[in-house]
Amino acid sequence: MITDPLLVRIGEAVQLSHQGERETARLLFAEIWDEIGGEQGDPLHRCTLAHAMADVQNDVREELLWDQRALAAADLLTDARVAQAGVPLPVAGLYPSLHLNLSECHRKLGDLDRAREHLRHAQATIGALGDDGYGQMIRNGLERMAEQLR
Repeated sequence: MITDPLLVRIGEAVQLSHQGERETARLLFAEIWDEIGGEQGDPLHRCTLAHAMADVQNDVREELLWDQRALAAADLLTDARVAQAGVPLPVAGLYPSLHLNLSECHRKLGDLDRAREHLRHAQATIGALGDDGYGQMIRNGLERMAEQLR
């Protein structure tokens, strides 16, 4: 169970975006981004927020920028920090989704080589996910992306 209060707030904003309140979610993400210190903030907060912020962007270039921020922050994370926050995944479990999102951005921008590169990274790290609902959702996304890039 997630115990980190900022991650809980980010999760609440994600729920707003899933309910169609994308603009409200984007404003909350921006507010939290400022609170955590932006690029200088805790890598777990930056990774989580940037990963979610990417999903509420209307411009694919902005989406790509946020997805790149999420990946860069993930590279600074440790399993101990993730566990301390109550996140039920090891750091390795974050990469399939991060790379899948980057693949999708590059596909939308027409950079199919980069899209395939991130798809390969996602496929190479998928073993870190369990056979639960989340893992299956990411696996299905990888299958769809592979099909789109054929």
